[in-house]
Amino acid sequence: MAEEKEKHHFSLFHHKEENPSGEVDYEKEEKEHKHKEHRGELGAVAAGTFAMYERHEEKKDPEHAHKHKIEEEVAEAVAVGGAGFAFHEHHEKKEAHKHEH
Repeated sequence: MAEEKEKHHFSLFHHKEENPSGEVDYEKEEKEHKHKEHRGELGAVAAGTFAMYERHEEKKDPEHAHKHKIEEEVAEAVAVGGAGFAFHEHHEKKEAHKHEH
């Protein structure tokens, strides 16, 4: 076979373009952390809402109360994780802002 087929990753891997000068674009980094912070907040709110729903279902459906209790606790843990991620990204954003100015 004389021709080599090109391998396609179908956008599974997003390679960031490197800055040829080696400098870090802190404005872009701050914007990325801001977006990640908002995603973490959204995830925390969604998981918290689902936990509240499962608590309601636990009371409404006593036959499957144990299942709803477990799902509620898992959703609470996910909400805490999302809030922690948002908190982490908030501090990363502040750090990038500090370097920018």
